[in-house]
Amino acid sequence: MYREAMLYEPLEDNAVHCFLCNHHCRIPDGEKGFCAVRENVGGRLNTLAYGKVVAANSDPIEKKPLYHFLPGTLTFSIATMGCNFHCGFCQNWQISQIEDGGGSELPGRPLSAEQVVLKARKADCRSIAYTYTEPTIFFEYAYDSARLAKDAGLFNVFVTNGFMTDRALDTISPYLDACNVDLKSFSSEFYKTACQGRLKPVLNSIRRMKELGIWVEITTLIIPGQNDGDQELQSIAGFIADVSPEIPWHISRFHPGYQYGDVFPTPAETLRKAYRTGREAGLHFVYIGNLPGEEKDTLCPACQTGLIHRRGFSTSENRISDSRCPDCGAVIPGLFR
Repeated sequence: MYREAMLYEPLEDNAVHCFLCNHHCRIPDGEKGFCAVRENVGGRLNTLAYGKVVAANSDPIEKKPLYHFLPGTLTFSIATMGCNFHCGFCQNWQISQIEDGGGSELPGRPLSAEQVVLKARKADCRSIAYTYTEPTIFFEYAYDSARLAKDAGLFNVFVTNGFMTDRALDTISPYLDACNVDLKSFSSEFYKTACQGRLKPVLNSIRRMKELGIWVEITTLIIPGQNDGDQELQSIAGFIADVSPEIPWHISRFHPGYQYGDVFPTPAETLRKAYRTGREAGLHFVYIGNLPGEEKDTLCPACQTGLIHRRGFSTSENRISDSRCPDCGAVIPGLFR
């Protein structure tokens, strides 16, 4: 379904300036932006992704991953085709990456914003997650769905690369409750060459989300030989701690695929090193993902008692009461009701 895009302005000769994300594409008439899902037709910018899902599933909220936001609940997860990054290590590249020269019809099946909310409620989900691909590029669809979800008493979650503009974030923030941001590296060069993006806007988005009162968790996919150096990990952990030591940091294991098929999986010791780095930086909550048997439980930062016990993507026990540790009374940040 074609829909006029939000967050753009006209330029001369029927060109448009899109300021949805920090590519700030200036798109000539008849062309598409970097994401390939926003097309200029006669000086009007259209979104090609509105209401055309390539994924719609009920997932545990822990799969996003969000560990301090409604643990033990389901979230209705939707995605359309496309992304505003081109990461060679993308884990969902089959739906995030669009080949050059594609037409104006995106793959996907129709699902209205109203139907998204109905399906979420029918599946007994507490929230809707805009995930799998980059939700910024289907902003209008996410925005309409999020407003309806809020009216229906549901929460809204972005799983995002954080490359949206402040204006985009400010626009949706009244309806957005939580974000998991992929902080892929702390190297500007890595973002430029591996993602075709930039680091600074991502860091700005994380700070802006905290200012807006959105619950934030951060994930870093640790890729051997790419972003696993000691200085790199210390810089990421130090940045998170500077924003807030209460932000959970998820350290995720890389598995070979897409254009990184010849890179070996992340060694377990590298993930444990990153875990130690996060704790030494003062982070209260660090979790290791994609590595069976590693620490997934939430411990009280004050008395170290176990609060939430997890196995895989399921929460087997949650001892937090009124956002406090039942043993020492320390406040545990997040949303646990």
